[in-house]
Amino acid sequence: QVQLQESGGGSVQAGGSLRLSCAASGYTYSTYCMGWFRQAPGKEREKVAIVGTDGMTNYADSVKGRFTISQDSAKNTLYLQMNTLKPEDTAMYYCAAALRCVRVVGGRPDYWGQGTQVTVSS
Repeated sequence: QVQLQESGGGSVQAGGSLRLSCAASGYTYSTYCMGWFRQAPGKEREKVAIVGTDGMTNYADSVKGRFTISQDSAKNTLYLQMNTLKPEDTAMYYCAAALRCVRVVGGRPDYWGQGTQVTVSS
């Protein structure tokens, strides 16, 4: 079955960097639209970044210029490089996948990972 396993979260001071990874299995990776979402305590889950099967990317305004989504299809792995982290980036980060990007964009992907916690202190 499809599995998405995130890793790379942790605690970092403001201005620091982290790289999240999402290892995918159980499907043909290159045929799926992939994305990163996050959810802070008391807030709704929000889209962070998306990468389509054509390589096109899309970012939330709050992370543009600081975060970079990328993937290694040979390793079936999605990444999120996060630089210049801010306390407001503190959240649980989730990997998501869907056959159709419209589902990822709409926040209703076919599959979710379990999440990895990112905590940024000031």
